[in-house]
Amino acid sequence: QVQLVESGGGLVQAGGSLRLSCAASENIFNMNAMYWYRQAPGKQRELVAQITSGGWTAYADSVRGRFTISRDNAKNTVYLQMNELKPEDTAVYYCNAKRGPLYLREDYWGQGTQVTVSS
Repeated sequence: QVQLVESGGGLVQAGGSLRLSCAASENIFNMNAMYWYRQAPGKQRELVAQITSGGWTAYADSVRGRFTISRDNAKNTVYLQMNELKPEDTAVYYCNAKRGPLYLREDYWGQGTQVTVSS
């Protein structure tokens, strides 16, 4: 069982920046990919960014150019650098890890960290 612990959330003014961290209890290099999702009140959880074990990244259209996902394999940690924050970025942000083949996929979630952007 992989444990994921997010940190770095908080309250920030629009235009500001935050960096979220996701510390894993196991070697993240063994994960297929690491993901950041978010869920705003009354909305479905949405994928924000992902990074594969090979370093390939992808972003939701709403955050591309403002957010950057990265990983430090030595620290088993994934980051989400969020710049030019907007009130609509307010949500609980979750770290997710997926491991294994499709027929035996393991799916792990952190507890979430609140990000609130004031206008």
